[in-house]
Amino acid sequence: MIYSILFWRNNVSHKTSNGQPAASGGFSKQKNDKLVGVFSDVCGGVRTANIPLALALLSGQSTGGRKRPPTTTTAPRHRPTAVEDEESADQLESECPEPNGFFADASQCDKYYACTDNKITEKLCPDGMVFNDYSSQQEKCDLPLNIDCSQRPALQTPQPAEHCPRQNGYFAHENPNICDKFYYCVDGKFNAITCPGGLVYNEKSGICTWPDEAKKKGCSSQDVFNFRCPNVTSDIALQHPRYANPEDCQFFYVCVNGDTPRRNGCKMGQVFNEASGKCDWPRNVPECADWYKGVLTDEELYNLENPKPKETTKEKEAAAANRRKPSRPTTTRRTVVEDDE
Repeated sequence: MIYSILFWRNNVSHKTSNGQPAASGGFSKQKNDKLVGVFSDVCGGVRTANIPLALALLSGQSTGGRKRPPTTTTAPRHRPTAVEDEESADQLESECPEPNGFFADASQCDKYYACTDNKITEKLCPDGMVFNDYSSQQEKCDLPLNIDCSQRPALQTPQPAEHCPRQNGYFAHENPNICDKFYYCVDGKFNAITCPGGLVYNEKSGICTWPDEAKKKGCSSQDVFNFRCPNVTSDIALQHPRYANPEDCQFFYVCVNGDTPRRNGCKMGQVFNEASGKCDWPRNVPECADWYKGVLTDEELYNLENPKPKETTKEKEAAAANRRKPSRPTTTRRTVVEDDE
């Protein structure tokens, strides 16, 4: 009889309604060891006085004078729905740092939260813009070029349009070999922009810069200008030597530190004189004497080379003073002659 009870209690697994082992129904290793000792004594018929002890251990009661807390049966726990789980997670993860203000999301650069009297609202910048977290009192979305998103790099799914990888922002030309053109997109509408001569679009700064500053593959100074600086000594290299553009008399190249070409140009009407290393008039550079033929007349070239003298400062001030003083009309003095009576 005792053997049957011990065997049943020690082998039947007690489980709760969710299938997990019950906290109060199992046995610890220490209690099992005690039961084995009692079982041996009883079955061996040596110490029958241990039978009550075995029954007490099986019933979960302590053998000492201190009573264990009664085992209470709890009702099945409420399992929250998926909606409740999501709402609870949002509430815990998106608490307002301050009662009022605008606060950046911890991982997504274009997401932020608006707090009004501790009530939080999740918001999203327009596609291509990111949240400017400079001040919690201002709700402002800005271009990624102006904001550091290295600590929260995630972004919303792009909404591309023609020439616009995202709805808003500055974007390089689709053809990687076209270096001086880019697009400015607003709400999915693009504006094509061309850099001034000698400059290329810099994707990091969003503006036109020298090719060696943009550091874009396929858009180096040598790639853009098809010109390479000649090898020179270190002394000449420190002087940033100049070289004529073999295809355009008005332009020339400055080799920064002797090895990085940058394209520069002379003003209208002048050409580069390689002998002097300066801009000069075409009549002084035989190979470029007719460069402006068909573009400027001889008279126009002469006026550019010999401009009319400008008025001096004193002459300008005197002319302005004369304009400010209105001419007063001359008055004639009338003489009244009285007739004698």
